[in-house]
Amino acid sequence: MIKNWYQELYDDFGTYCDEPYVQNTCVEVDFIEQILDHDRSKLILDVGCGNGRHSLELARRGYDAMGIDLSSSMLEQARRAAKAEHLTLTFTKSDARKIEILGLFDAAIMLCEGAFSLMEEDEMDLMILCNIFRALKPGGKLVMTLPNAAFMLVNESNEAFDITTFRETFTLEKTMPDGAQKTLECIQRYYTCPELKGMLHQAGFHSLQFFACTDSGYDRGQKPTRSQFEFGAIAQK
Repeated sequence: MIKNWYQELYDDFGTYCDEPYVQNTCVEVDFIEQILDHDRSKLILDVGCGNGRHSLELARRGYDAMGIDLSSSMLEQARRAAKAEHLTLTFTKSDARKIEILGLFDAAIMLCEGAFSLMEEDEMDLMILCNIFRALKPGGKLVMTLPNAAFMLVNESNEAFDITTFRETFTLEKTMPDGAQKTLECIQRYYTCPELKGMLHQAGFHSLQFFACTDSGYDRGQKPTRSQFEFGAIAQK
């Protein structure tokens, strides 16, 4: 079976916890709690959960969460952590393009390119949003972050960013379990706020609010800017 680059990247990703983009977990969960009004009765779906860092932190604070991801090895990291801390959590291998959960969750999170924007086609990203919409209860909220096309458009030196597709091609070097190096050919989609708004509305969401992703965390009181690599959105079913 041929794996996509994002599947290969996260297989046996033993140094994931050292990556700079995973260092703000507690602050990010603080933000999620604000969106949920600190209501610990809420059931949360963590889409593209990776090693479960957000779900685990939510569970430490008394929330019930379910994490889904494509990577068996990342999910195993999550399960080991939950077991070590005696946390009751469900981590399931699942493709966000194919989930068929109906009206179960009070909220969903999809953070740090957990699934959205890594897909090969824009239609797949829309499929993910539609599936999350169906998985939420009426009034349920989606909190997500994604790569900011405005950031790339002002960075004229980045010739790997195609303005006709809003996709960046790049390579990553991965150290395999046997110590060998493997070059991964990667491609990632960047979005504008109006694009995402249209997709969320098409999926059925409303009451959309954008927020900034700053170096210190998520800021609901600040709009996204061209200087930020990511931006975030809160949408309601």
